[in-house]
Amino acid sequence: MPGRLLCAAGFWLITTVLAHSAAGIGFRQTTLDTGGTRPLQVSIWYPTRQDGGTEIVGDNPAFHGVPVIRGAAPLSGDLPLVVLSHGHGGSWRNLSWLAAELAARGAIVAAPDHPGTTTFDMDPAQAAVLWERPRDLSRVIDVVAGDATLAGRVDPSRIAAIGHSLGGWTVTAQAGARFDTKRFEADCKANTSPRACRLKTELGLDRVELERSMADPRLKAFVSLDLGLARGFTPDSLASLQIPALVIGAGIDIDGLPAKLESGYLAEHLRKPSATSVAIPDATHFAFVGLYKPDAAALIEKVEPGSGIICRDDGPRGREEIHREIAFLVIGFLARSIPVRP
Repeated sequence: MPGRLLCAAGFWLITTVLAHSAAGIGFRQTTLDTGGTRPLQVSIWYPTRQDGGTEIVGDNPAFHGVPVIRGAAPLSGDLPLVVLSHGHGGSWRNLSWLAAELAARGAIVAAPDHPGTTTFDMDPAQAAVLWERPRDLSRVIDVVAGDATLAGRVDPSRIAAIGHSLGGWTVTAQAGARFDTKRFEADCKANTSPRACRLKTELGLDRVELERSMADPRLKAFVSLDLGLARGFTPDSLASLQIPALVIGAGIDIDGLPAKLESGYLAEHLRKPSATSVAIPDATHFAFVGLYKPDAAALIEKVEPGSGIICRDDGPRGREEIHREIAFLVIGFLARSIPVRP
């Protein structure tokens, strides 16, 4: 266990170095509606010197929330912005634990609910326009960076994206990776990634619109957390990405998304040394989402049979300890990739 102990010690060292001495985490929610057909519900965490008046957000009968100060005054100065993308069927709540960690250390963090692929909106027509997911994140950057009253002033040189599962695909596409529908179809015929291929019709994975560039040049770094659909990205487009990348995979496959074939595919083709790949041996695909309550699995199974798997952790460590390792990796990566300007 010495490696784990060093990892934990390193985590506290890094978080101390990066801390903004903010007294709390501000929080607000807003709706982005530009008159189109895809309004976005967005949750925003940000650092504040305000203290007291905390409440718990994101809490429900199955999962724990995080303490925030709703509507608090944001810090002054130029702050980094991190946009978060949830997985298929998830929501802003999934990575709220990580959002709070980052906001407490000086970052503005914004997470939209992607229409058609969120817990609260599984509309088939919206799900089938998958290319809109990276654009959702770009729209969030537009608004948060353009309005300092929301969460503070954004430093345009320090914008990053983090995504889990389908969100990992989303941020990789936003970074500039190009999807090839024929490549994905051939991979499905070879039965390489059956879980990903079962989503072909639902997510419109044969539509040529997916082959267009979804790159946002404002993005300076990205983090993929156990992504899916990776094998549809062309090797050449991955190799051409210039910005730093952190790819974290789950060592225990419980949902048909083996890290070797998904996160491993990114790790194989992204350029070195700007891309870093890490596999967490005892993490499952759902270890990246929030902390669940004792009766969560049974409760979820009653409402949606088969979905209690989201509470499954098969390794020797609890989810909270795995979260500490993920936070250590992400915070360290961002500190190197979008550092404070001199």
